[in-house]
Amino acid sequence: MNDVRVDGGHEDGRSGTGRSRIAVAGASGLIGGALARSLTADGHEVVRLVRHAPGGPHEVRWDPENGRVDAAGLDGCDAVVNLAGAGVGDRRWTDAYKTRIRSSRVHGTTALAEAVAAMERPPRVFVNGSAIGFYGETGDRPVDESAPAGEGFLPGLCVEWEAAAAPAREAGVRTVLVRTGLVVARGGGAWGRLFPLFRAGLGGKLGDGSQYWSFVALHDEVAAIRHLLHREDLSGPFNLTAPQPVTNRAVTVAMGRVLHRPAPFAVPAPVLRAVLGEMAGDVLGSARVLPARLLESGFRFAFPEIDGAIRAAL
Repeated sequence: MNDVRVDGGHEDGRSGTGRSRIAVAGASGLIGGALARSLTADGHEVVRLVRHAPGGPHEVRWDPENGRVDAAGLDGCDAVVNLAGAGVGDRRWTDAYKTRIRSSRVHGTTALAEAVAAMERPPRVFVNGSAIGFYGETGDRPVDESAPAGEGFLPGLCVEWEAAAAPAREAGVRTVLVRTGLVVARGGGAWGRLFPLFRAGLGGKLGDGSQYWSFVALHDEVAAIRHLLHREDLSGPFNLTAPQPVTNRAVTVAMGRVLHRPAPFAVPAPVLRAVLGEMAGDVLGSARVLPARLLESGFRFAFPEIDGAIRAAL
């Protein structure tokens, strides 16, 4: 279920009100690609922000690291969605790569927010990506959008990332910050690496497995973003996580159960730290994050439990 189609007119807020023009930054990524396919399937016009020379009217040139965007190409867009950024889990966190992670998110968001704010006919809504890394380590304590930012590289990054969207909000554009959890999908992210290991019978818990993983099915991630695009009364931060976060140990058991593979292995914390460096703290850290505002808005998850989210990704 890597290709996600979200039809219009449902009670979760998906738009059935006609054709919209929506700009998507990060449309080549896991979430942005799924969102673009879903919108296109329902007849909306998707404008992709690209780093190369535009190949047609549905592409707009931008350079997120250097904070540049062809603002004229956004004219007539009903919404701008920014899901771009260098992958947090793509490689070891050297100082140079941490700088790249930050610049790709903060500078890119600033460029888009300022472009939106300066438009004569701005979009109705600006949706900006963020992450549950905002909360840092929460242990077994559940947190929702009312919780403050945590401490460390990822929380600091998320605070800057979200603050960079301020020009759009201050210009009167409805601004939504989507704090995404661990997306359950075969095509990328943490689960993109887990599926091959578990299929080969090499899966297992990370560390002692007691850390909470706040997951979300790719289908629900896309549906939630569309819900937030459509609902004109919603703004500010929203946690895009399933309502039932589970421990890494429970994820390991569920993966073995759904894939019918044993999961006997465990990767000790010292080994993870040796291999991953500073990023190991994110893998071993616990974030028990709840989607309070999303649920209050009436959104309904198709896959609220881990087993269903895993099956939806197969």
